[in-house]
Amino acid sequence: MTERKPPDVSFETWVEKQIREAAERGEFDDLPGAGKPLAWLRKPHDENAWLREKLARENVTYLPPSLALRKDAAQARAAAAAAGSEAEVRRILADINERIVAAIRRPPPGPPLNLAPFDVEHVVAEWRADHG
Repeated sequence: MTERKPPDVSFETWVEKQIREAAERGEFDDLPGAGKPLAWLRKPHDENAWLREKLARENVTYLPPSLALRKDAAQARAAAAAAGSEAEVRRILADINERIVAAIRRPPPGPPLNLAPFDVEHVVAEWRADHG
C-alpha cells in the first residue's frame, strides 16, 4: 500500500476502500488460522495473550539476559562432556567463561547471575576420565 489518502476522502472511507481492494486481489485468502476462532479470546482477559501466542507460533522464547546465560552455561557444560577432543572441551569452556566473566563485570538485568567461570582443568579431567 503506497497510495496516500486523498484530502477530500474521510480516513474511514479510505481505509475501507484499501481493505476491499486487498480482498478483491485475494490478499486475505489462505491466511493461517482463517475461519478459526482465536484460542486466547476464550481465556480470562490478559493483555499480553496475543504476544505469547505469536511467540509460541513462531517458536521464539525470551529469557532475561542473566537466565539466558545460565541456560547457555548449562548447555556448554553438556557440550563439553560430549565433546570429541580435549581441545574442543577447552574451546567450549573458554567461550562460555569469557561470557560469564563479562557478565560478572557488568551484571545483566534480571535475576542474579549466580554463575562462576568453569574450572577448565577440572572439567577436562572429568572429560578424560569419561573418555579415557
